[in-house]
Amino acid sequence: MPDLSRSQLVVYGAVAVALLLIGAQAIRADGGGGAAPETAVASSTGSAGLSIETGGDDLVVDVAGAVGRPGVYRLPAGARVVDAIERAGGATRGAGLEGINRAARLADGQQVMVPERLPAGVSGAAGAGEDGPISLGSATADQLEEIDGIGPVTAGKIVEYRDQHGGLASVDQLDRVSGIGPATMESLRDRLQP
Repeated sequence: MPDLSRSQLVVYGAVAVALLLIGAQAIRADGGGGAAPETAVASSTGSAGLSIETGGDDLVVDVAGAVGRPGVYRLPAGARVVDAIERAGGATRGAGLEGINRAARLADGQQVMVPERLPAGVSGAAGAGEDGPISLGSATADQLEEIDGIGPVTAGKIVEYRDQHGGLASVDQLDRVSGIGPATMESLRDRLQP
């Protein structure tokens, strides 16, 4: 191979950089095809795939559960739970979408948990019978009131919190609801499920 002059190396280097930039732009415009999207901040396994773009008003949300590509995603301010689910590859066939409010606005740092559909014969709110656990994802305020330690005001606050935050991923998230303290949490653990 002949020796290249310094000016030739500079030209070849500039062409290589230009091709890389054009390729990155094409990938961004394509949405990444079947792979994880470019806007993914980190995958569910925790590897860092940081986004190049940083918008001052963007939200970063964690989408988990019954979706095609669970992970952490960057979305524009004002996005809704349905937008996060779509960004994560959409709901799977086994998703119980009736258990979440897809119209709720997203908040930065929020986790959107898309629950699995309950097996046939199991009620979404009553669980496995009258003494079985109640599903936080689909229970009405009236159904929550039936549990000792939850009155009408607290039941309303639980439903409101669930709707505003796109569902509840675990019973532990109830400690974020006003009026539910550690003692109440412990008494509710056996009666509730996400």
